[in-house]
Amino acid sequence: MQTTRYVRNALHMEDVALEKIADKYGTPVYCYSAAQITHNYNAYRDAFARVTDLKNVTICYACKANSNIAVMRLLGKLGAGADIVSGGELARALAAKIPAKKIVFSGVGKSAEELETAIKKGIFQINVESEKELVLIDKLSTRLKKVTPVAIRVNPNVDAKTHAKITTGKKENKFGIDIDKAPALYKKALKMKGIAAVGVAVHIGSQLTAIAPFERAYQRVAALVRILRKQGNTITRVDLGGGLGITYKDETPPDLTFYALMVRDVIMPLNVHIVLEPGRSIVGNAGVLLTRVRHVKEGRDKKFLILDAAMNDLMRPALYDAYHAVLPLKKKTGRVTYDVVGPVCETGDTFLMGEKLPPMQAGDLAAIMSSGAYGAVMSSTYNTRPLAPEVLVHGRKFTLIRRVQTVADIIAQDIVPDWMD
Repeated sequence: MQTTRYVRNALHMEDVALEKIADKYGTPVYCYSAAQITHNYNAYRDAFARVTDLKNVTICYACKANSNIAVMRLLGKLGAGADIVSGGELARALAAKIPAKKIVFSGVGKSAEELETAIKKGIFQINVESEKELVLIDKLSTRLKKVTPVAIRVNPNVDAKTHAKITTGKKENKFGIDIDKAPALYKKALKMKGIAAVGVAVHIGSQLTAIAPFERAYQRVAALVRILRKQGNTITRVDLGGGLGITYKDETPPDLTFYALMVRDVIMPLNVHIVLEPGRSIVGNAGVLLTRVRHVKEGRDKKFLILDAAMNDLMRPALYDAYHAVLPLKKKTGRVTYDVVGPVCETGDTFLMGEKLPPMQAGDLAAIMSSGAYGAVMSSTYNTRPLAPEVLVHGRKFTLIRRVQTVADIIAQDIVPDWMD
């Protein structure tokens, strides 16, 4: 399914010509397709429905990919839980009316305050990243007279063969407990009154386009579960994390049916409840960043297509050398080679280099594709540039879901000391 396409030479999202959104709210502006998000979520649900009873599976949307409350509310209404990595994301998930009993708290550096709030709210589970964190959760839970369900996140030392900055399952990464040391920590958990160590968690990275790394990691997790049960631990859950990739350029993401079949063969014989944490694969290709060409600069050896969107709006190209296709909102013929850049005063403010695009000129509108994940959530006000608004498209309708920020809004946050007057 592809909800963003040309209709009579005008780029549409669902039944809305994207030019209408740019005209109403200006650029840059993020646009998300409710239909695409729904389709992507249902693809997970349907794939696992083919291999098991869905009562055995909880899909917790990894909201760090896109934590707009409207997006999270849409997914919550579809049945999704939430995978959070901060107290702020917990507040967002609850504001989106996602039940606490469907929230998983991941992340390597949770504060005592964040953990206490999560414990009080009675969330589904906390994914523990270290022995010190386990001890802290036990201390907080005991004081609050609670027993907190946890899954210890293990590091299986599996190379996901993805970008170095988004791999998380190798031994040199900061995430998780060395899988070989996990049995000793689970033994300690058995003696903790405030802890119910009911699960094992794993997450080996992001933007994976092959099933084999998942399978190697899950086989190691399955072997660990069997060891833990023999030593007296009651393991009833396995959290498989997320990480399935999407197509940005020429990648071929894993088929979800084959992924579900692999999980069936490797994990389901353990008779556990399975937790999935997809993020990018739910919202990535559901979003675009609309931008307008400021002008075309003729360099000595190349042409620069200078947009009004910048690295502060979409960090991924500068941060990961990530590729995002750029399409004109009005379909054109011909090809011109451009470096596509933003107006921020950084050489790294570059989206594409040596890209062949239709000829464009000042004032033309374009869409930076597949920017629904790790776009708006990673944006900043660098160079005192307002955050881009966000819009949700639903059929023929589109609704503002993050208000337009102004320069005055940014400046109003600063405080000049009285002694400077």
